[in-house]
Amino acid sequence: MRYLSKAKRFEAVQAYVLYFFFYSVLGWLYEVFLEVVVYRWGFTNRGVLLGPYCPVYGVGALVFLLCFSRLMAKREPSWIRWAKPVLVFLGCMITATAIELATSYILEALTGAWPWQTYLDYDINFEGRIALSPSIRFGLGGLLFLYVLQPLFQRLVGSLSSRVRLAASGAVVVLLAAECVLLLFR
Repeated sequence: MRYLSKAKRFEAVQAYVLYFFFYSVLGWLYEVFLEVVVYRWGFTNRGVLLGPYCPVYGVGALVFLLCFSRLMAKREPSWIRWAKPVLVFLGCMITATAIELATSYILEALTGAWPWQTYLDYDINFEGRIALSPSIRFGLGGLLFLYVLQPLFQRLVGSLSSRVRLAASGAVVVLLAAECVLLLFR
């Protein structure tokens, strides 16, 4: 981004704010789907904030974009093209697991717990903070995100007028800042 003009950098930041929000909401929907439909535990707000979003998914998505967009854009000989999705899968799996582990410690420090303590029930887990099965799902989700969803979101955000993009990204920043303040004083 350092070679972009100031205006282009500002547009890129707005786009990343919107991507963060999109993926935070999608992450919340994914968590609710697992909780209600797959495991049939019943509904609870799976986010640490009040709204329907899980910021850890937004952070993960931004990290995936920053870490793997160059790899995905890189042109390679056809005989090695098959390896790129495998590398992206492994990279997403490892990156998301590291983010989840760090997030569990941060949430425990802020709130006294982390929302996914059910990982203790998984055969292969570390302190109930991370587990192999979700890590594999994160790798698969990273592939879905980078190869399918992100191109759609890029087109959507790119189609917004600069005024709408500014208003939407500004509203997201204000909303999430207010949520974080509320979290600290709960």
